[in-house]
Amino acid sequence: SYYTHRVIEDPEWSLTTVPHLTELCLQHIVHNFEKNPILDCLVPEHQRKVLDRLSTGLPLSVTANLISDEGYWKRCCTERWQVCDISNYGDSWKRMFFERHLENILKCFIPNTTDPNQVLELIPLCKDYVRKLEVDQFLPPVQVDQKEKRDDLSDTGSDFGFSEVSMHHYNLGVLITALPHLEELHLTYGVKDCGMNFEWNLFKFTHQDCHNLAVAVKMCHNLKVFKLTRSKVDDEKTRLLVRNLLDHPCLVELNLSHNLIKDKGARAVGKLINRSKLEILDLCNNQIRHLGAQALAQALAENSTLTSLNLRLNCMEDEGGQAIGRALLTNTTLKSIHLGSNNLSEPTATLFSQVLAQNTTLTSINLSCNHLGLDGGKQLLDGLADNKALTEFDLRLAEVGQETEYLIHQIVWANREAARLEALQLSPTKPL
Repeated sequence: SYYTHRVIEDPEWSLTTVPHLTELCLQHIVHNFEKNPILDCLVPEHQRKVLDRLSTGLPLSVTANLISDEGYWKRCCTERWQVCDISNYGDSWKRMFFERHLENILKCFIPNTTDPNQVLELIPLCKDYVRKLEVDQFLPPVQVDQKEKRDDLSDTGSDFGFSEVSMHHYNLGVLITALPHLEELHLTYGVKDCGMNFEWNLFKFTHQDCHNLAVAVKMCHNLKVFKLTRSKVDDEKTRLLVRNLLDHPCLVELNLSHNLIKDKGARAVGKLINRSKLEILDLCNNQIRHLGAQALAQALAENSTLTSLNLRLNCMEDEGGQAIGRALLTNTTLKSIHLGSNNLSEPTATLFSQVLAQNTTLTSINLSCNHLGLDGGKQLLDGLADNKALTEFDLRLAEVGQETEYLIHQIVWANREAARLEALQLSPTKPL
């Protein structure tokens, strides 16, 4: 028989391509990091090489408390999310990752379906890094057993086809109270992208939800900013929230905009104004009328901490607008007020002309989208004649007349320029 002996060689092979023992060891560490996470005992140079090669898919139970390198967490963020702006997260990639990771879990959590341990097991890993949570979706429990009944109901009936008990959302209490550094909480109870599956019950913020949230926020002693928007918060729920926020040690900003708050709820918020350290209050797009506005005005007249108040898109009318105006004659801390779209007219403009003449604290007023009229505009212009503090005055669609609006704009612009120059003079000069 005839045999052929062939030797197959790599013409580019060379002894110089054999890795160093150090490199082989580092490769072994990277490949076995999940089972044997070796990092701190390595010299900085070798730590860098290991961190650059580690998979971003490693379990958080391994990486959370071991890896503090920002480069590794930057890779974790950029590989998972297309838009990453760390300026909103204290310039920390690790904080961004844990806050957004926790938010995503909460947005997808389905009560009675999702395993609660998904959240509970994450708490000891993320508690030192989470300072802000923004959750714009809470899913209700799945209503499997009610499907056939729901198909038989009319459109109107389907809005009330489920008992409130069955619609409770995830209870944030255990989570919030276990985050010692949490300072901001932004919540919206609703469902995004529900499409053809839309039902009003998907947007139900139940009394039990409110109770659980109120108790949790009360126990969150470091909370500075609390926003609960677009969640159908009515008077009863507002009063429940306020009872638990009274005398809160740190809360400085409260946002209850785009809800269903009426006069009783506004009265409760009025009590909160003077029993807290609130600096910013946003009640935009609610159903507050003159009685609620009067309660807020009474609190505002006695308050010494609030600097910004937004009451845009309510129903105060002149009776409420004048009450706010009278409060501003004595208040010396408020800097910004927004009363746009409140069906205000000339009587409110008349009173605000006095405010402009006497108040030296307000720097921004918005009376847009009201019916102040030509005479109301002239009175505002007269009140503004000697005012040197106001730097923003929005009168768009307030029917004050183009000439009056132009003259007011000129005065406000001059005030703004004077304030800018004064700030430049007061700012410390940098050495050359």
